[in-house]
Amino acid sequence: MDVRTEQRTIRKDPLARSAALLSAAVGCIGLAYGAQTVAAGLPWWFAPALGVLVLAGSAEMLFVGLVATGGSPLLALASGALVNVRHLPYGLAAAPYLGSGAARLARIHLINDESIALALSQRDPEAGRRGLTYAGAGILIAWPLSAAAGAGIGSVISPEALGLDAVFPAVLLALLVPALREKRNRNPLALAALLALAAVPYAPPGLAPAVALLALPLLRVTSGAWP
Repeated sequence: MDVRTEQRTIRKDPLARSAALLSAAVGCIGLAYGAQTVAAGLPWWFAPALGVLVLAGSAEMLFVGLVATGGSPLLALASGALVNVRHLPYGLAAAPYLGSGAARLARIHLINDESIALALSQRDPEAGRRGLTYAGAGILIAWPLSAAAGAGIGSVISPEALGLDAVFPAVLLALLVPALREKRNRNPLALAALLALAAVPYAPPGLAPAVALLALPLLRVTSGAWP
């Protein structure tokens, strides 16, 4: 199959259209991410570079958000790494869709929330592999490019003037709401929110969200089981 034939095949694949929509949505968030990165005092290239190397939007946004509020970069790095622990089960779930050889290594880097969701929604491993590849590759392109564009916008126009500062909390809330649907998640999330709010007047800037992590060991001690 030559390159042109393969390109036509990809364009006709319904999974390619789904991946394109996911990539476009992620790109919109990337604009806000890039603008907020510059507003936090980081260089314009930081957001796109992190987007290519890490390719984990929620961890990247948490890092930038903590730095923006005056938090320690080391604390922000640790918090981002903790968020990325979810990639361990993602990797296990993605095993049937990774293929072998160099392609397998490339697809491992493409694993993220959107690509694994598209892969797991397919009925057979081959379709799952295409879904993971299309979505992962699309986001690998859209996320850093939109972050670079957002950094450029944020360098000349305040993110607050465009309302981009509201995107960060909105995205975090969107990530939180689905977890509230499961009853077992409500107590840990409620306790985490209370701990973070209680720490705000006393904790150094950026540390209050990290205090919320104490909810896990506290619930382990009181209930005798991990939430």
